[in-house]
Amino acid sequence: MAQLSTKIKSYCEANGVSNVDFLNDVKLQDDSNGQGAYIAEWNLDIAQPTDAQLASYETAANTAEANATVDATRKSQYGSWGDQLDEIYHDIEAWKTRIQGIKNNNPKS
Repeated sequence: MAQLSTKIKSYCEANGVSNVDFLNDVKLQDDSNGQGAYIAEWNLDIAQPTDAQLASYETAANTAEANATVDATRKSQYGSWGDQLDEIYHDIEAWKTRIQGIKNNNPKS
């Protein structure tokens, strides 16, 4: 199940808001009563979504979270920019092969 913040981001993007600040625009709260997080404050110019609207973004949010995990894995395996540039300088074809292998082993949804 996707996190509430990810579903909110998906909802906002679908409604023309590309960036959500969870300290000012949307404040989430979890009262630790077993009900989970909820929207405590909504300060955007678009309508606050209903629970049903947010639920409709579950698949998109799951995909976004899975792709973020893939991005983090790829980034850790690529190595630093400096190391990559050195690798490119010495053998660009080997670098291309290594990078493609990382992408093949960590596909995005």
